[in-house]
Amino acid sequence: MKKNKIALQILSFSLIALSIIACDDDFVSLESDVINGGVATNFDIDSRKYDVIAYTKALAPVQTNSLGLTTLGIYDDAYGRVTASFVTQLTPSTYSPSFGDEAKVDSVVVTLPYFSTATGTDDDGNITYSLDSVISKTEDYSNIRLRIFENNYFIRDFDPTGDFNEGQAYYSNKTASTSETIPVTALEGTEFSFVEYDDPTGSNMTVVDNIIDINNKGYNLKDVNELDDNGDKTLLATQPPGIRVMLEPTFWEDKILAKEGDAVLSNLNNFTEYFRGLYFKAEAVNDDGSFLILNTGSTNNANVTIYYSKLTASTTDDPELRDNSTYVLNFGTNKINFLENDYTLPIADGSSENGDSRIYLKGGEGAIAGIKLFDGYNEEAGMSNFDKFRNDFVNLENDKYSSSKRLVNEANLVFYVDRDQLDLLNQDPENEPNRLYLYDVDNKTPLIDYYLDVTNTSLPSYSKISHLGALQRVDEEPTNKGVKYKLRLTEHINNLLIRDSTNVELGLAVSLNVNIEDPSVSISQNKVQTDDDLDLTVPVSSILSPRGTILYGNNTSESDEDKRVYLEIFYTEPN
Repeated sequence: MKKNKIALQILSFSLIALSIIACDDDFVSLESDVINGGVATNFDIDSRKYDVIAYTKALAPVQTNSLGLTTLGIYDDAYGRVTASFVTQLTPSTYSPSFGDEAKVDSVVVTLPYFSTATGTDDDGNITYSLDSVISKTEDYSNIRLRIFENNYFIRDFDPTGDFNEGQAYYSNKTASTSETIPVTALEGTEFSFVEYDDPTGSNMTVVDNIIDINNKGYNLKDVNELDDNGDKTLLATQPPGIRVMLEPTFWEDKILAKEGDAVLSNLNNFTEYFRGLYFKAEAVNDDGSFLILNTGSTNNANVTIYYSKLTASTTDDPELRDNSTYVLNFGTNKINFLENDYTLPIADGSSENGDSRIYLKGGEGAIAGIKLFDGYNEEAGMSNFDKFRNDFVNLENDKYSSSKRLVNEANLVFYVDRDQLDLLNQDPENEPNRLYLYDVDNKTPLIDYYLDVTNTSLPSYSKISHLGALQRVDEEPTNKGVKYKLRLTEHINNLLIRDSTNVELGLAVSLNVNIEDPSVSISQNKVQTDDDLDLTVPVSSILSPRGTILYGNNTSESDEDKRVYLEIFYTEPN
């Protein structure tokens, strides 16, 4: 009987403990029907706001190789204009190819797919798409001018001045270091002409302009040599939306087909030394354009495809009979983005000691923010603000956690958008960054709350929304003006109190995709170029995003005191 009683007590305690753990995320509704000031007689529920030091960190050139994604195009916002271009190596699909007798290039097609989602089919049976990676100032996509060159600059894998096997870093301002510039003359080698064919056989072609019509339509690839019963060209394949241009073929016949049997086509090292890749340069059209995030890592659709014909190998009655074939050059892993900033709103470093009245955040080669919690000294208590905070919440023995005085239910860092400045600068609300990323500056990692957030991880817009809350907009409409961001860091605060974690400085940056900040998934931080070789880095998702915003900091005027950044902690305490 005694054993049953003990077991029942253990079970009851376990259920209570589990209920507390399960409800931890629900403490945001502190004054609920279940627990409120009227029924909670053994403990009090309260909250407190803490001052925060927040300041702008203007970025020097940022490392733009090893990004995983590629950007191209024109972006305009409150800060001014950013123009993105890139250079990439090419990787042959096969080595030591045999092109056949009297091989001749028929056409050359460059394909750069967007990130898109199939949404259905239209009345003609064509697949319809929505674009996930095209940013434009208006609802309609603005065109860009694209120029493609043969790149003559050799892109290195390793840094000859670094440690053994240290990868070479390349930067957004066309440099490999503060002392090594990538010459524009090397990037802009032979320029390729864009062409279109005047008849179905492809025997006549005309040089066309370089303006890219950006839209959400896919491509239906058809065989000009095979007609159906109605005399229409037969469908070979469909491709999702993207950039698809045809190049004048003479260069490729000389550069590739003429080298059959040559060592330059025998392996990757020889090939990348022989043909150093392509440079894609974006320009505005009528002083306008769109910004594209391209899926150049696609193994199916991102490539240069050489369509060629050769004499039929078998004996036939027609000695001129030819077979069609292809040779594919994929985009290599070595890609470098270049970002040309033309800012009308300059960004300067803020005060790391006192904080700033405004925080300027801008993706790419822009700006991030430094965030200090519990900084400074409390004169009245005779100890640092951090020690005062710990003493208020926990009992310490030898400066180590012993027991709790208060239970932290939830902690939120809240930033308000400076609507006055953004409106004055005519910022389009749709171009305000929907997500910000908060991270540990010293260790270059997400906070513990990032890993514990189990919200949807397949769709970036809905991932980690418990920890990294999306921009709250007027009337919660996705196209309305932004109001504030609320970032939850409950477990980070608990780590400071209970697990004696170091009170590190935090970083804040705009984010294109919060999923790629996980170090277990990909490289999540890239270098910032400095003269003194300091180990400064910036989140990759911030480099990929062109977006920017302006937030209220901590050092605001009294008239803006209600918009000042703050940390709010909700807690329970025995009464």
